[in-house]
Amino acid sequence: MTAERSREVLREHQDGCSVAIRVQPGAKKSAIIGFYGEGSESKIKIALQAPAIEGRANEALVEFLAKTFHLSKSSVRIISGESSRSKVCLLCGLKFQAAEGRLETQLDHWMGTA
Repeated sequence: MTAERSREVLREHQDGCSVAIRVQPGAKKSAIIGFYGEGSESKIKIALQAPAIEGRANEALVEFLAKTFHLSKSSVRIISGESSRSKVCLLCGLKFQAAEGRLETQLDHWMGTA
């Protein structure tokens, strides 16, 4: 089930791969906590410890995604939704299949299905 859902949140992009995200700032810990929405509107839901003030949640999201996808922070960019809970982030230089594999591994880890 998570394989199908992970394909819904990832998109090929000319500079790498994009991922649709729904952020929950101000959480007790930063973690992937599931999915938000269905089908083409599906997003991966990520809880972040950082509050949604002065760009701290966005910085924490970039750092979290860089760690999750094994990228440098400079390779992760928020390309839409900078001031919204719903965002699209670009994973520069990461091909769709590599992103899918890394996301599957992380979903198994964070959601305890491994």
